[in-house]
Amino acid sequence: MASLNADDDEIIEEIPVFLSKNLQDNLFLFQYPTKTQVSNFENAAVVNCCVKPINKEVKVDFALDTESIFYDRFKGEQMALAADGKTQAKGERPTFKRGIMDKQAFVSSTSLDDVSKYIVGIYADKEIHFSPLTSILQLRPSFSYFDKEDKRNKAEQKALNEEDDDEELQQVTVKFARAGTKKVKERQGYDTFLKKSVDEPWCETYWHSRTSPTAELERQKLFATNRQSSQSLGLETPKYVEKLLPAAGQDQGIDAVLPARVISKAKLKSMPLIDQLKVILKDAKMLAFDDIMSILLEGVDPTMTVEKLLRNLPQVGILIHGNWVPQSEILYPTEMLSNANGVKSDLMIRARDYVLFRFSRTKYLYRPQVIYATQLPPEEATEVLMSVAKVNSEKKWELLLPPDHQFEQRYPDLVQRQEMVWRATEQTYNEMDHEKSPKRARKRSQRDSKTYTSLSTEHTMNTTA
Repeated sequence: MASLNADDDEIIEEIPVFLSKNLQDNLFLFQYPTKTQVSNFENAAVVNCCVKPINKEVKVDFALDTESIFYDRFKGEQMALAADGKTQAKGERPTFKRGIMDKQAFVSSTSLDDVSKYIVGIYADKEIHFSPLTSILQLRPSFSYFDKEDKRNKAEQKALNEEDDDEELQQVTVKFARAGTKKVKERQGYDTFLKKSVDEPWCETYWHSRTSPTAELERQKLFATNRQSSQSLGLETPKYVEKLLPAAGQDQGIDAVLPARVISKAKLKSMPLIDQLKVILKDAKMLAFDDIMSILLEGVDPTMTVEKLLRNLPQVGILIHGNWVPQSEILYPTEMLSNANGVKSDLMIRARDYVLFRFSRTKYLYRPQVIYATQLPPEEATEVLMSVAKVNSEKKWELLLPPDHQFEQRYPDLVQRQEMVWRATEQTYNEMDHEKSPKRARKRSQRDSKTYTSLSTEHTMNTTA
């Protein structure tokens, strides 16, 4: 029994665990209880997707392979005819537009009311990242087209009965039975829930396949933003106490005389790695990866590794032609206004992201082009350009640093991931180039109007004469 003592167990590997809250309000787990290995929709296309945001319901329409040898086309046409009928009522949308059952709907139901005990985990790069769930939904096949058939048959039967003679009125006795209060409340609660679900309309949404760039971007949110782990528990007692209670007055004099935006090296060392990278990128505007690594090794953390830096740098920086620039949200935090004209931060972020995207596609930019696309005042447009670019001798704006092709060749995965981000937002930036502000119509002066009227009158009189 002594060999089973926990103290004698050998630690094979230590895996850091992180908690990601990027999707804590928007992470739903879909379960398909009726799906089997043979009958499933793994490779089926989604033709439509709808949600009810208030009641948190989902409906997904999967396409059926009508060309398969296992598909009965005659039965499919019968199903469509039974669901939609030969003619459609005014304003009613058909369930099967092609006249054949070419899709199968799945509607969700809530399996658990309390999902606080459940999380989703992802293991990558010898790290585990957990994300709390918002809800767990079970999707089952829906056969609502049978309800449409029954409803139409009842309506037709009612119309036939109205044509018959009225039946003789008979006296009947109505009796009321007192039901239990508990059962009545349960029934009322269920009826209220059902009424709310029926009254809320379906909202159509976009379904992104698992291999799309948008889906890949959402999967990246499963990773924790701040991966800075605490190593305090692994320290010896004196070092732990020193870290917990640093020497009084240490470096306070330096921080007191420094300007508000300047951070001392001692304070920089005490920050988490994410905050250190924010400060470095914000001050330098644009840096190569080797320069960032050199700054951290020489003045901040001599134990810094390339792998650790590569894991954290994409969380605060944007890769553009092999160099790193800070994310726009770092330069323009929420509720911040520009210095010149007081432009809101969300407009400045939108404009800077547009500039970064354009520089990823072209070598030079012109300030009038940026003003036209972003609709910013000239001062703010110049500020945005100066955050990543400079004016050359030909009065063109170019990036602060030349491309770092060696970094792009060493880490093609990072380049590909950034390219996926650009592609996911490319349509938005292209639309900005084509947006035009409304032109003001020139108001004709009264003097010109009177002159034109007198000339027209004189010409009419001469013609009449």
